[in-house]
Amino acid sequence: MAKINPHLLFKGNTEAAFGFYQSVFGGEFTTLMRMKDLPGDPDNPLPESVANKIVFIALPIGNSDSLIGSDVGEQFMDEELVTGNRYTISITAESREEANKLYNGLSAGGIIEMPMDDSPLGSCFAMFADQFGIQWMLSFDPK
Repeated sequence: MAKINPHLLFKGNTEAAFGFYQSVFGGEFTTLMRMKDLPGDPDNPLPESVANKIVFIALPIGNSDSLIGSDVGEQFMDEELVTGNRYTISITAESREEANKLYNGLSAGGIIEMPMDDSPLGSCFAMFADQFGIQWMLSFDPK
């Protein structure tokens, strides 16, 4: 089965966002590449404000998936980065306890659209944006 690895784009705060995600999910980064790590033009060095920006970072989540991120800005892409073109991530938890842990961690400091609640069928569901504006859907179905 193919793996789904969401790739999130940030306006220069990828490092802070992934530090936050690491505090929620745990684990160690498998990749962390900065602009200064890429081959460059020695006659045209990167400004320090760009050199430490993250080109690619990967945090393993669960047994086979990774959360991936990059800093973007005028120097990387023409499109303006705004909430709405930064993706929504859907997580299906393996237990109610895991769903509660992820909900409490990821929604901290964010905006709750639909709080974690039980459905008549025994499942639970929540929708929210985390403190970095990333949209999340979280569910658990015991069946």
